[in-house]
Amino acid sequence: MKTKVELPECPVATTVQLIGSKWKLLIIRNLLTRPWRFNELQKDLEGISQKVLTDSLRAMEEDKIIVRTVFPEVPPHVEYSLSELGETLRPILDAMEQWGRNYKLLNK
Repeated sequence: MKTKVELPECPVATTVQLIGSKWKLLIIRNLLTRPWRFNELQKDLEGISQKVLTDSLRAMEEDKIIVRTVFPEVPPHVEYSLSELGETLRPILDAMEQWGRNYKLLNK
């Protein structure tokens, strides 16, 4: 998790730094529905590379936005889900979804 010193002073800039990439937002969108496995995310997020998905998941795990759960099976079963902190992003993504719907309606 980043320290206060490592984060921008502006709260909006902080949010953008933590979740502002296209891929992080789409990963969070998926994780709002249920836990996902790596391969499921990669298949659903058309165009994302393995490296970008790995880096995005690691960064969000480090920032305490998601939780990586390893199930002790052979082969190992790993799932990603939103943490309690990550769940607090739900209203933000809901508002983005509504804005996107409205934009599409207004620009037919």
